[in-house]
Amino acid sequence: MTAEPLRVIIGAGEQRWEGWVPTGRGDLDLLDRATWVRWFGDRRADALLCEHVWEHLTEEEGRAAARLCFEFLKPGGFLRCAVPDANFPDPEYQRTVRVGGPGAADHPAADHKIVYDHRRFSAVFTSAGFEVELLEYCDDSGRFHSHGWDVATGPIYRSLLLDHRNRGGRLGFVSLILDARKPISAG
Repeated sequence: MTAEPLRVIIGAGEQRWEGWVPTGRGDLDLLDRATWVRWFGDRRADALLCEHVWEHLTEEEGRAAARLCFEFLKPGGFLRCAVPDANFPDPEYQRTVRVGGPGAADHPAADHKIVYDHRRFSAVFTSAGFEVELLEYCDDSGRFHSHGWDVATGPIYRSLLLDHRNRGGRLGFVSLILDARKPISAG
């Protein structure tokens, strides 16, 4: 008998996805390893999902959080992570997501500490030992890229595929989304 994969949402808030265990900061604090040790015990996650949380950490804290996620993933497991995109060429979006910005009704930005572009965000995870694949992002010229990722392997609401603001050929809200995979060779 095969055990069900352990798939965990970090910083879930009200977000719920079938087959995923939602957690909040009280369960898994990205800056407190003791909460991870307590929650996971000897288990390790097959997959982690984290949507619009990393921007609430400094870059240094984000790197430490990436190392923590790496530690608690099984070899071959992955973290799918999404943040606001510094290169999305919409002035209202940038005003909303900026450091100390007003946010939106469903996304307070007053405590944003960083807005990442794809290179800087990827580096946070590669520095922790992950192999990184960009799934959705805007390049330096603001052009949007989506690499046909499978929502079933880890849904991100604020994405081209799921967000209600992205309809009729219009991009209303995008995220910088990546998969950070722990190499199978990593212990």
